[in-house]
Amino acid sequence: MTSPDTSLPTPPLWERQRRRLPATIVVYAVLLFGAVITLAPFAFSLMTALKTPSQFASTSPLSWPAPPTGENFSGLFGAHGFVSPVAVTAQVVAVVLIGQLFFSILAAFAFARLEFVGRDVLFWIYLATMMVPQVVTVIPLYVMFTEIGLRNTFWALILPFLFGSPYAVFLLREYFRAIPEDLVAAARIDGASTWQILWLIIVPLSRPIIATLAVITVVTHWNNFMWPLIITTGPDWQVITVATAALQGQYNANWTLVMAATTTAMAPLLILFAIFQRTVVNSISLTGFK
Repeated sequence: MTSPDTSLPTPPLWERQRRRLPATIVVYAVLLFGAVITLAPFAFSLMTALKTPSQFASTSPLSWPAPPTGENFSGLFGAHGFVSPVAVTAQVVAVVLIGQLFFSILAAFAFARLEFVGRDVLFWIYLATMMVPQVVTVIPLYVMFTEIGLRNTFWALILPFLFGSPYAVFLLREYFRAIPEDLVAAARIDGASTWQILWLIIVPLSRPIIATLAVITVVTHWNNFMWPLIITTGPDWQVITVATAALQGQYNANWTLVMAATTTAMAPLLILFAIFQRTVVNSISLTGFK
């Protein structure tokens, strides 16, 4: 004798959606609040950059410029020579990006796939250097570059960051280790060398994480401030962050000009993320980060 079915009937879809509606509203309200807090500084910077100094002084800082003007940007790249810092920053980022990717890929592959004595110990010692604050190494680096005559040069801006970083090596190593060993073993059976395995198998399969590392590297070194401020003097090798800080100190009352420089510094990074956001999100999900 079978027992009677005492389970409750499943409510219809519209009823389940109605029950979840309050929680959905709360979630979207929190997300909207976070978006406003995050985007407000960017919107404020753009609105201020499009105002004249008189508009900024006579209207509310949150009011939209009426009419918008581009004289702050024209003056920034004209009379104040902001083209040079942008060009220097772009060169530094490009060279550091190439060096970071190349040497980090080599190191990560060695730590992930090659067998040698002390491999894991060496890796964890290298990774432990992430715990050392940057301010601890600034003075020794400054003394070293001054002694060899590289202070206030292009090489001084790129050499401390050219040969990879612990974070980049760690990120790539974890991704390389997740690639099936069977692929590598099959390539070795077919006669592929270690160099061919790296550049023809590992690197093509790791394009998402390499793209993510490239975006992180560009953002980090585009925004780098402390080391360029210390190692360079004058306008010759001034990067965009140092130029913006100098502009704020020299023209403290002209906030519209300062905001134009800030907007110029932010725009390439926003465009970069808009282009590669899907790649970044996919790579993070593939590596298991939450």
